[in-house]
Amino acid sequence: MIRNFLSIYFIIIIAILAGCGAVEEKASSLGAGDSDNQKLVMATSADYPPYEFVDTKKGGEIVGFDIDIANHIANNLGYELEIKDMDFNGLIPAIDSGKADFVIAGMTPNEERKKSVDFSDEYYAAQQLIVTKDKTIKSVEDLEGKTLGVQLGSIQEKEADKLLKEHNFDVVQRNKVTELVQEMKSNRIDAGIIEDAVAYEFLMKNKELSSFVLPNTETAGSAIAFPKDSELTEEFNKELKKMKEDGTLDKLIEKWFGVKK
Repeated sequence: MIRNFLSIYFIIIIAILAGCGAVEEKASSLGAGDSDNQKLVMATSADYPPYEFVDTKKGGEIVGFDIDIANHIANNLGYELEIKDMDFNGLIPAIDSGKADFVIAGMTPNEERKKSVDFSDEYYAAQQLIVTKDKTIKSVEDLEGKTLGVQLGSIQEKEADKLLKEHNFDVVQRNKVTELVQEMKSNRIDAGIIEDAVAYEFLMKNKELSSFVLPNTETAGSAIAFPKDSELTEEFNKELKKMKEDGTLDKLIEKWFGVKK
């Protein structure tokens, strides 16, 4: 009986220790600010060149404007960075569920998103373009009866909703901007709303595509998303301010967008 009692006792102790180890492992995997583990998990949607995309020439490495910003800040703050690639509409849920410490993905800090997350200061502002292969589409009015594509969960999807109040066309959603471009090239959709810096990349590589600025829209600023009340927000804002003041940000804009400020 004593032997059985001791066996049960040791099983309970082992189970408790195993449970503690599991809790510790989960906490350290997202250990923002943990002195024993300085790793941050960054979520992005690597289908948005030149902000973030998969470079096949570098073995599938995720590169881009946003990646350079994140790496620069993480290095200055002493964090190791782990990048997770996912669909754009899954980025905010990744923060909500604790799977990511922050998101950087050319994301606009609109009011709806601010209900779920906090944002850093904006680090870049862009315009929205209508991109099309159809040479007859030269204005918003020419979209009547056409099919307009947008990225699911994006600010461009909201812009399409605004246009629908005064115009009649069909809206289709795709998870990735690359899918929108392919749909246009294959004549399955007539046009798409794409942010200018991203659109320019595709326009350069696909000469059959053309574009014009979507009128009556404010410039869409990009910011970094964090969990509500995260200490990282202030830390990242300080680093973004330094990057703006010392010219680092301007150099990255010139590197990735070809725009010299």
